[in-house]
Amino acid sequence: MADTKRETERKFEFTQADKKRAKQTRHEVPDLTGTAAIAAVSDQGTVDLDAVYYDTPDLRLAADGLTLRRRTGGKDEGWHLKLPVSPEVRDEVTAPLGDTLPRALAVLIRSRVRDAGLEPQVRLVSSRRVSHLLDAEGALLAELSIDAVRAERGEAAVSWTEVEVELADGAQPALLDAVEKTFRKAGLRVSDSPSKLARALAETGATPEARTPGAGAAGAEAPADGTAGAYVLSYLREQRDALIAQDPAVRRSLPDSVHQMRVATRRLRSAFKTYRKVLDRAVTDPVGEELRWLAAELGVDRDQEVLLERIQTRLGELPRTLLLGPVRGRLRVWNNSRRSDSRRRALAALDSKRYLVLLDTLDALLDAPPLLKNAAGPAPAVLPKAVLRDYERLAGRVEGALALTAGEERDLALHEARKAAKRARYAAEAATPALGKPAKRMAKAMKSVQTLLGDHQDSVVAREALHGLAVQAAGAGESAFTWGVLYAREEVQAEQRERELPEVWADASDPALRAALA
Repeated sequence: MADTKRETERKFEFTQADKKRAKQTRHEVPDLTGTAAIAAVSDQGTVDLDAVYYDTPDLRLAADGLTLRRRTGGKDEGWHLKLPVSPEVRDEVTAPLGDTLPRALAVLIRSRVRDAGLEPQVRLVSSRRVSHLLDAEGALLAELSIDAVRAERGEAAVSWTEVEVELADGAQPALLDAVEKTFRKAGLRVSDSPSKLARALAETGATPEARTPGAGAAGAEAPADGTAGAYVLSYLREQRDALIAQDPAVRRSLPDSVHQMRVATRRLRSAFKTYRKVLDRAVTDPVGEELRWLAAELGVDRDQEVLLERIQTRLGELPRTLLLGPVRGRLRVWNNSRRSDSRRRALAALDSKRYLVLLDTLDALLDAPPLLKNAAGPAPAVLPKAVLRDYERLAGRVEGALALTAGEERDLALHEARKAAKRARYAAEAATPALGKPAKRMAKAMKSVQTLLGDHQDSVVAREALHGLAVQAAGAGESAFTWGVLYAREEVQAEQRERELPEVWADASDPALRAALA
């Protein structure tokens, strides 16, 4: 079993002028009483900590800002995995002390470690003096730690003194700014290293290497800056990294994580198709099919999440007089049964060998990309053609859907148009770093079409679900009236979106948007 805590902290170190003095009297930090809301500083004593940090031989976790340690000593001894959230903010996932890494933590690093294995990399032995920073009522604002650290990596060893201030739950981040101002006057500055491990690696000559751009097929040189190949590969790497980064978030059921991971898979697959004149489809198509599989496995859970939110919103819009029967209880039972299955399916995909093979294949493709002749061309000459091809594909689908009469066939055609709008949007977004505002405006226009058609499709799916809920309610002897009301409202919603489409499409298909790309 694992527990999670979000920590917001700032690390400080003595300036060069004060390092000698700091070594002699390491506890000499300024009294923070009177700084911001700090009314008192309560000494909590000293504790000895012994931590071994684990990573792959090529330091994959450290390269992405993650730390994994087994620590003894202190009130929270055990296994600790720290995941970056934003600067100075990390989620710490902890598990009980044991000889082997608990599975609850192992799965959270699977997308990075894969089959590489973990080995002890650094040992940190610290003597930590702890103080509590209290407000006027005695409530905890933050914890102040003064650490005398010794880092050992093989035969190398380094020592330093570090000061850390970690906010208590609910404390305002502005407190850290006030503490920093006081510390700065006393000869302490914000540490250059985001963590003790990062500093230990740097000072023992083991800084993890950043991912490097691939050289291309057959050992060719990497595409030059400014070329179509350079921009496309940069975009693909961003999406690969986003996919990997969202993996632990999905496993932890963090809000929007399934959606963000699914988007990354779709952007990768779309880019392979859009930029088929830059990258050889004989190589990228099989990878795209595996991405389609992953998106589908994740999509079951995400679609259920979206559907529940939509129905809950619609229920909230109804007056109480139209809520007949145990509608919310019925909805809860229906969602729980479907969501448990969809989540199991998503996690099974992430735990599969097939998924790890996909990640390895993506890495290999980006390390040695199958570049075509157009990859060496200037981005402003190559990328607009790809974006406009996807636009033409969308135009054909929208016009075809508008020519149909209302009904199931038109619903299907609008759904296909929605997928084409999403691909056109992704194409323009991928080209924005190279083409600037014209591509950004095109992406915004394509998004407006995608959003409208997405709402239409959500209405189609919601009606199917509402019909099923009505049948279940009737079978259980409950009133199906409320589900029928919601069904009718969804019909009206879909009709309204269909009426809006011609005007939205007219704006999105403005020739000036396409002319600006040329």
